[in-house]
Amino acid sequence: MSAVASRYARAFAEVVIDRRIEPDKAVEELNEIARLVKTSPKLRNVLQNPAVVQQQKLNLLDAIIKKTGGSKPLRNFVAVLIDQHRIGQIEEIAQQFRRELDERLGIADAQVSSARELSPAEKKLLEEQMASVTGKVIRATYSEDEGLRGGAVVRIGSTIYDGSVQGRLRKMKEQIVGS
Repeated sequence: MSAVASRYARAFAEVVIDRRIEPDKAVEELNEIARLVKTSPKLRNVLQNPAVVQQQKLNLLDAIIKKTGGSKPLRNFVAVLIDQHRIGQIEEIAQQFRRELDERLGIADAQVSSARELSPAEKKLLEEQMASVTGKVIRATYSEDEGLRGGAVVRIGSTIYDGSVQGRLRKMKEQIVGS
């Protein structure tokens, strides 16, 4: 991640927080513009081309914002990216923006692997436990891994909480070998 992307992401996060804009909506809107720029070489070329008059770029941006239903703060932010020749970094900025908002709002992403599909009640309990451990609101994604034999492994950032049967067996083996 570049320092430039972080700087722009922080600035837009400040606007979103200060103006009490719905964070999920802001993330979704920025991701939509980033997706359009990434998937349309013609659009990207027009927005990045210094030979294209700035007002034409802004008119095109206004049309895109109108079509996608984007907000005025989003329009203004993307206009700054165009003006500062940073539109080519919009995807990286959008990713960093999400991380910045999550940090400010106290949200942590958790990847949960379990030996079987967890019930809604089990998921809720696990998320509550992780919230009490981390002090953050947990946004979890779930997957199954039969190799765990039982239990679950939770990854939050670079921290891994291993409550799997396989993990317990590994710890017992290490204790026996270490004795």
